[in-house]
Amino acid sequence: MALYLIDKPFASDGLELAALDPEAKIVLIQDGVYLDASRFPGKVFAVKSDAERRGVAGRLPASVRRIDHAELVDLIVAEKVYNFA
Repeated sequence: MALYLIDKPFASDGLELAALDPEAKIVLIQDGVYLDASRFPGKVFAVKSDAERRGVAGRLPASVRRIDHAELVDLIVAEKVYNFA
């Protein structure tokens, strides 16, 4: 499995690669929380503080799991990471 850190500026490249990975875990970070997460493959997470800071926490789909920074670190340590931020 792999973890894809996705920010808005490089989202198309990261999501294209994640689409090839049936077990992808995608984490929306920084401005990545503005992206339409309903169309992403795999499990999708969003950094809760990034979503709150940008005023979109209430608009994220229910399928997107909100995580704090400690959970983000746990995912980064546990998975192979591709950074598109």
